[in-house]
Amino acid sequence: MSSAKLNIIERDTEKNPRQIRSAGFIPGSIYGKGTDAKNIQINTHEFELAYRNNKEGEWELSLGKEKINAKIQELQINYATNEYLNVEFARI
Repeated sequence: MSSAKLNIIERDTEKNPRQIRSAGFIPGSIYGKGTDAKNIQINTHEFELAYRNNKEGEWELSLGKEKINAKIQELQINYATNEYLNVEFARI
């Protein structure tokens, strides 16, 4: 099984999720057993392209120099506008 690669950045906690989405990013989080949850933001366009080909697969997330292997735990979508609202990754 191949994994999709995606660059992510730490989420700006000064902004609320609506402001993050209007700037072209999707707010999200990464969590897993034995680690603290991290708030992240992902470029919307890059995520849409990668998600088309890897809906159920593994993801290799790059946060600076740190590489994180994860799966999508939950993806919230506004079906009226087809806008991604939030994505949660679970470490594997």
